[in-house]
Amino acid sequence: MSRSVAALTAAGLPAWYAEEVFANAVRAEEKNKTTAANDKLNVGVIGVGPQPRRSNALYGEAKKYKQVNFTNVCDVDGRHVDHAVKQYGADKFTVKGHKDFRELIGSKDVDAVIVATPDHWHAIIAIAALKAGKDVYCEKPLTLTVEEALALKQAVKDTKRVLQTGSQQRTEMGGKFRLATELVRSGRVGKIQKIEARVGGNPVSGTIKEAEAPKELDWDMWLGPTAKVPYRFENDQKTNCHYQFRWFYDYSGGKMTDWGAHHIDIAQWMLNADGSGPVEVEHIESAKPHEGPDGFNCHPTFKVLYTYAGGEKLEVSHGAGSVAKGLVDAKGEPRKDKAGKALAGIDGGENGVLVIGDKGTLFVSRGLLLASDKAIFEPLKEDPKLYPTRPDNHMGNFLDCIKTRETPICGVEVGAGSVIACHVGTIALRTGKKFKWDPKTSTSSDPDANKMLSRERRGGWKIA
Repeated sequence: MSRSVAALTAAGLPAWYAEEVFANAVRAEEKNKTTAANDKLNVGVIGVGPQPRRSNALYGEAKKYKQVNFTNVCDVDGRHVDHAVKQYGADKFTVKGHKDFRELIGSKDVDAVIVATPDHWHAIIAIAALKAGKDVYCEKPLTLTVEEALALKQAVKDTKRVLQTGSQQRTEMGGKFRLATELVRSGRVGKIQKIEARVGGNPVSGTIKEAEAPKELDWDMWLGPTAKVPYRFENDQKTNCHYQFRWFYDYSGGKMTDWGAHHIDIAQWMLNADGSGPVEVEHIESAKPHEGPDGFNCHPTFKVLYTYAGGEKLEVSHGAGSVAKGLVDAKGEPRKDKAGKALAGIDGGENGVLVIGDKGTLFVSRGLLLASDKAIFEPLKEDPKLYPTRPDNHMGNFLDCIKTRETPICGVEVGAGSVIACHVGTIALRTGKKFKWDPKTSTSSDPDANKMLSRERRGGWKIA
């Protein structure tokens, strides 16, 4: 226990909180040890390749739990299916391979589904799985459009199935983001004036050459509901397919929905705006993106400003934030470099979430938790009750909720609300406009913005 707590405090957590995190981990481990054989849960994974692939990390987490039994895998690229079948087989899971997700969802030996496909497939597959009676763990960003987010909320309501959004900062990362949110919600930095979400800039490609799709890849199925366009590939860093699809507005939303789905989600948690959103969105600045679908067309650099009902501001940028000097950790020590030399603070480009209140400042990232005063980290007198329990594993929370039928820490209301906030920011960025936003009706004051809340879907693919 001493070693574990010491490691957590070395990672930036106050000792009192580190002890809580350790205790939660011990309880979770004991619970897993006592899981009965008849608690078996058959799981199918849709979207299993390639490296770097999020599904592999999710597989690694899920297989730690005794009740999980993988039975099926699916990917539109046969190379990935073959790799996954062998990989899972080495762990003594006998799995069937598919290239069409509908075969997997229709399998009687699948109780729950992990969806780790490109973003433009998330809603279609998740809704189909819910309607087939499966519980769903769906990667972030939860959907490609606002319309899809609303449809997914309705599907969960109608089917009463469990859905977990893969925004794991709410549970993992040593509990840094949850503690930061608890401190903010408890008033430790005073009234929030501004939150900055620094999410990183988008890569630039120029025109990417057309190429013949690999014979193992069903390119038309990969495109699915999106427009039929040529496959493009020059190297692993320049393609409109595996992994790099993130930098095309056709299939994703760039860093606004990639890292934004993490940091905007945390900002909304801090603002107690789960399931809600801003009341105004404004494009502040951006660099002109590549034009057309033949290259990365997400804005390389950008800044979007959200305003919430209480007047709080949320600024989302590639890394054009404020400099925060004089920040210290829970021990009252300044941030240090690898050589142990004290650093001045946090620059405007540091990936993470900066909270500026009228009584203090706090910065949290996956590697840091700093504040303007050591006193901000003192033990909380009351638990802010952000969630009924303190899960430290996102997949574990999902699996627990499958059994209890309770709502996961990042259920559909949370995941949909956060991704809608991402989408309206992207719309402001793409239109270059400022507009009012109604989080209750999910509509804008701007007609052009409202036209971008949904998209045409090719090939008869439906979400309802």
